[in-house]
Amino acid sequence: MSLRLGQIVEALGGTIEGGDSDVEIRRIAPLDSAEPGDLAFLSNPRYQQQLAASRAACVIVAPASREAALARGACIVAEDPYAYFARVTQLWKRHQGRGAVAGVHPSAVVDPLACVDPTATVGPLCVVERGAHIGAGTVLKSRVTVGEDCRIGERCLLHSGVVIGADGFGFAHQGGEWVKIEQLGAVRIGDDVEIGANTCIDRGALDDTVIEDGAKLDNLIQIAHNVRIGRHTAMAGCTGVAGSTRIGAHCTIGGAAIIVGHLDIADRVNVSAGTVISRSISRPGTYTGVFPFDENAKWEKNAATLRQLHALRARIKALEEHIRKNGQTAQFQ
Repeated sequence: MSLRLGQIVEALGGTIEGGDSDVEIRRIAPLDSAEPGDLAFLSNPRYQQQLAASRAACVIVAPASREAALARGACIVAEDPYAYFARVTQLWKRHQGRGAVAGVHPSAVVDPLACVDPTATVGPLCVVERGAHIGAGTVLKSRVTVGEDCRIGERCLLHSGVVIGADGFGFAHQGGEWVKIEQLGAVRIGDDVEIGANTCIDRGALDDTVIEDGAKLDNLIQIAHNVRIGRHTAMAGCTGVAGSTRIGAHCTIGGAAIIVGHLDIADRVNVSAGTVISRSISRPGTYTGVFPFDENAKWEKNAATLRQLHALRARIKALEEHIRKNGQTAQFQ
């Protein structure tokens, strides 16, 4: 298939400069590997050097890169090239006719007491249990499980293997044994939420686990019982969030980050990849707790030094106290 540049701009806005609106675009491609007939984009200044050498028929650029783009050839000027590129991919998919087809696949199992909107899509081998609700325009890819009484909002996308509403990990310890706490809550997912493959969101113990509107969760994420994730928060793969933690709106959580339980994370917090968050965060900002990698021998020496930090801290405090009492010229033994 192909789209004319004019069709793209008519649908998405922006302006065509240095080119013809009748140019046919056959593919969307990366800037460095684009061929004539391809549409590429430049959003990160680090790749500015690739712009002049790109063979793309047209490049989506910000106003600041307009002159450099025109020196190369045709461009679409847009305020946010990356967001514009994202919308081009959506337009492309619609024209390909590859959107989900509404309805329930014959191999899916939907309980008679579940509610699936007629415009929703339930893919092969999905299970929708009693009392569950699937909203309008929502798509469940293959092998998605939506547990009893869980609710999925409108226009959501759940990728293969997602499990919504398994029991949270709740047990009471008594006499050397574990007594199960029945998980009596459910999961409530808002509108326009996307959940990646094999991600699990546990039902609440008493109240519901909640994922608010517009949240985006990557693959292989574990969300424990009674967690609440704010609207438009995005989490990268292999993140784990322990029970009863509340994460604010417009946060970003890097891959393999761990957030322990019963914490409150403010709005607009950015957590770097691999970071362990062990206490609540009350202010927006970027938080990082990753010990840098190094050559193994150096890393082992640094790790050994870290083990002595508490003792070194105690010695420094004792030195400071000695100086305070005896004056700076006193010799510390």
